Amino acid sequence: MQKIALLALALCTGVFVQAQNGSATQVQWTYTAKKISEKVYEVHMTAKIGAGWHLYAQKAGDGPVSTSFTFTANPLLTATGQVKELGKKITVFEEAFKSNVSYFQNTVDFVQTVTLKSPVKTSFAGKVEFMVCNDHECLPPTDVPFSVAL
Repeated sequence: MQKIALLALALCTGVFVQAQNGSATQVQWTYTAKKISEKVYEVHMTAKIGAGWHLYAQKAGDGPVSTSFTFTANPLLTATGQVKELGKKITVFEEAFKSNVSYFQNTVDFVQTVTLKSPVKTSFAGKVEFMVCNDHECLPPTDVPFSVAL
């Protein structure tokens, strides 16, 4: 009986770990900075989404967890404006959520403009929270930290 209980615990723990890391395995993030002027950068947070999966937009609609960014305070810079979404946004009615939802497939580039207070080297950091689904299931929301040198 103890062996069965231990086996069940091990299996449940494995499923829990897989569920927690599941979204991160279906989306691969890259982070780059493009210098626009002496003190202005565009920070690109690009998601490559696994085949058959979709990543929800920042305003996904009722039901799914929208993609969101939280930036770490840095006294050397200011994030200006909203995060832009560059990609083919798809809006459809999803029966699972009983509402219209917006998402991206394959790839999407999220862009944040950042202005340095003086021309110094620093980094822009934060985390992205996101959720992915396919035609059969949704994986739990995942937080991924990031940092980009400027």
